Amino acid sequence: LPGRLIRMAIGWFYLSSYALSLLGVMCIILTVYWMQLWHGGFAWDGSILMFNYHPGQRPRPGMLSPAASLVYRLPRSWLGPKLPWKIGHAVLHLLAFVLTVLGLVVVFQFHSHRRTTNLYSLHSWLGIVTVFLFACQWFLGFVVFLLPWVPVWLRGLLKPIHVFFGAIILSLSVASVISGINEKLFFSLNNDTQPYSSLPSEAIFANSTGMLVVVFGLLVLYILLVSSWKRPEPGILSEGQVWGPGL
Repeated sequence: LPGRLIRMAIGWFYLSSYALSLLGVMCIILTVYWMQLWHGGFAWDGSILMFNYHPGQRPRPGMLSPAASLVYRLPRSWLGPKLPWKIGHAVLHLLAFVLTVLGLVVVFQFHSHRRTTNLYSLHSWLGIVTVFLFACQWFLGFVVFLLPWVPVWLRGLLKPIHVFFGAIILSLSVASVISGINEKLFFSLNNDTQPYSSLPSEAIFANSTGMLVVVFGLLVLYILLVSSWKRPEPGILSEGQVWGPGL
């Protein structure tokens, strides 16, 4: 029976991970398609086509960051030293942060070219808060969990806080994305021929993409919260744990 439970738990984990990967890829493809079909594609020339890089690339760090968070859920990560997985966790988050910053650079340069005020909307406030917390989370995680001279007791004290803020940053990231989708629709469909309130095809497409982003975020939280998929501490099995590092 324990062996069967182990196989079932591993099977459900990989099924959830594959579903998550499919959702993430769909969000990227649909967002790029939205910018290409309804907004003329991409260009780095100060025009509105330059701004399209912002929503067009935003789902990519949104995929990398959850992938970094789920590194410790991989069954093979439970065996052997934890350091390589810590490094992978940090590197994936760093790549996600770099892509996020590039997305911000696009917006600020576009606003500067158009002489538009920065940080005037709720979407921009959410985005800046998310990026700031992301930067603090990565830096503190690097200092506390990767540098060898930090005492074990301090790591144990800060680990729940690190995990908590990871979930908060994920939730804020999802909120930033869906508020950005809504803001983009308000700007692009604010005219007399095709108002947003008439629910044109672009609105249906973008709203559906936003719903996929929400489902993606909820699935990430679900995978992170399932106790049987968490890497156990040495000699400890949490409630609901069905396999351990020695299995």
